Amino acid sequence: MQFKVPQFIDVEDKVIGPLTFKQFAYLAGGGGLVYLAFRLLPTLVAFPVAAAFAALALALAFFKYNEKPFSYLLESFVRFHLRSRLYLWHKQPHIKEKEPAEKVEKRSFFDRSALTESKLKTLSWSLDVIDPKSSE
Repeated sequence: MQFKVPQFIDVEDKVIGPLTFKQFAYLAGGGGLVYLAFRLLPTLVAFPVAAAFAALALALAFFKYNEKPFSYLLESFVRFHLRSRLYLWHKQPHIKEKEPAEKVEKRSFFDRSALTESKLKTLSWSLDVIDPKSSE
């Protein structure tokens, strides 16, 4: 049985002419803001504001930086400037641990004197039950 594997899944569909839906939304929003700037502001103030809105809309719609859309760059810029960047370092005094009065002799797990019959049975059962092929 053969299956068709989707290709070009990272390419957005062209919905409105040669534009994707996101590009169309950015351009329509920018056009609306330019229109509102000319309708609500005096002409002398409206030109720079409208130019800023148009440039932002064009950048959001078409500009890519390092193969990423401009919206990622703008989001990272805003997050960087809104986040707190005050890093303080306080040196911690080194606390010296006290050595125990008497040293306890540590036994290894496989020490013959430490292995009892029940531990041996548990160990052999776990080795028999575990399938080495299933762990890969």
